[in-house]
Amino acid sequence: MNSMNPKVDEFISKAKKWQEEYRTLRKIVLDCELTEEFKWMHPCYTLNNKNIVLIHGFKEYCALLFHKGALLQDTHGILIQQTENVQAARQIRFTNVQEIVEKEAIIKDYVSEAIAVEKAGLEVELKKDTETIPDELQQKFEEEPALKTAFEALTPGRHRAYILYFSQAKQSKTRVSRIEKYTQQIFNGKGLND
Repeated sequence: MNSMNPKVDEFISKAKKWQEEYRTLRKIVLDCELTEEFKWMHPCYTLNNKNIVLIHGFKEYCALLFHKGALLQDTHGILIQQTENVQAARQIRFTNVQEIVEKEAIIKDYVSEAIAVEKAGLEVELKKDTETIPDELQQKFEEEPALKTAFEALTPGRHRAYILYFSQAKQSKTRVSRIEKYTQQIFNGKGLND
């Protein structure tokens, strides 16, 4: 049995909801030889300081969050991507103790797979920007590497706004003139509407 972290004891004893569920999940995960820590105000289970799985609760459900869940096989089709912006993490959700108990063997399989993923040093390929940079902008970056640096320093939202605005122009020459027009703004670290 791995050592239990007193901060997690406290977290569970103070939980207004899901107390029993947390205890059950904790017991299952601790069987998997992970270190129990308390991070981001939640019980978090690590291997050599790498986060493997976290226990958290929401209004409608409590969940085990696998930090690299996107790399798991998910043979039972139970992993959930919280929102489409979450790239790596996946949850298994529960609404009562019974569900957790019934899935104990599956949970252990998933945790041991997550451990194997971590031991193998696998990383989730994070998508940088889904928007493709228009050729005209790419060209401009090649001519002026400093512009590329300035552009990459912008916030993701400003990034997207510019790329959309430049890409919306039907003709190449319009795209070029839009880029020209906003070059100084980009250098100033400003967004399209700043």
